[in-house]
Amino acid sequence: MIHLEKIYKWVNNGSNRVFLLKDINLDIQQGEFVSIMGPSGSGKSTLLNILGMLDEASEGNYQFLEQDVYQLKEKQRSQLFKENIGFVFQAYHLIDELTVYENIETPLLYHNVKQSDRQAIVADILDQFNIVGKKDLFPAQLSGGQQQLVGVARALVAKPKLLLADEPTGNLNSKQGEQIMELFLELNKQGMTIIQVTHSEKNAAYGHRIVELLDGRIDKK
Repeated sequence: MIHLEKIYKWVNNGSNRVFLLKDINLDIQQGEFVSIMGPSGSGKSTLLNILGMLDEASEGNYQFLEQDVYQLKEKQRSQLFKENIGFVFQAYHLIDELTVYENIETPLLYHNVKQSDRQAIVADILDQFNIVGKKDLFPAQLSGGQQQLVGVARALVAKPKLLLADEPTGNLNSKQGEQIMELFLELNKQGMTIIQVTHSEKNAAYGHRIVELLDGRIDKK
């Protein structure tokens, strides 16, 4: 499903290059559940953003579903993302002007799901996440934990082939966090590929394998 070859990412600081990722080679098969771990500053979120096509590598090749991502036009790349990838952001990235209901519904609009179906799907997921009572509120009216639940619900509503999750339980209490991880496990059993960035050993253990990053490189212990 995913093939990364010799991926480098750097930013220029004056005349110096500061490397965020160095020589990343990674293959992820359809249906895998992979946990990415490593200390702060090791490049975890940068790698996730590159996988999610939100950022581009400075050098290297990225193939997603046998398509060469960096050879695609911007519009094609955006389409590939919208049709296949759900993203749970650490900072939520909910749309402030939209209600909880509308935020969750947004990915279904990209998939051209008809209105009656959208209503049923959103109603189901609101119920699943126990946030029916919040559906008409705006993000600013929610706690951090509630915003995170809405972010997870939005990422999952269109049943993406690939779910990318950056610290998906960071602002949740332990019970909510466990529920999300169990849900991920269930979705993975149904065939969804999941890549999560986490500091939690407990959450990482839900994955089939752990990729350790250290100083921008995959740590081959």
